[in-house]
Amino acid sequence: MSFEITLTDESVERIDGADSYALEGPLTTFFGNDRPRPLDSWSTKVASYRTERIARIRRL
Repeated sequence: MSFEITLTDESVERIDGADSYALEGPLTTFFGNDRPRPLDSWSTKVASYRTERIARIRRL
């Protein structure tokens, strides 16, 4: 699965291999794993962005 995020400077980034995301303090972190279930203890971090810089998150 993938996500597309639009940042406040209007740049767009695609995050491949992520199936969920969560807030971690000042960051929004995207997670992925080999299992077809949401965030769990076996999930690995795929990417992190400062939450204040994210304007939109879209699941692809």
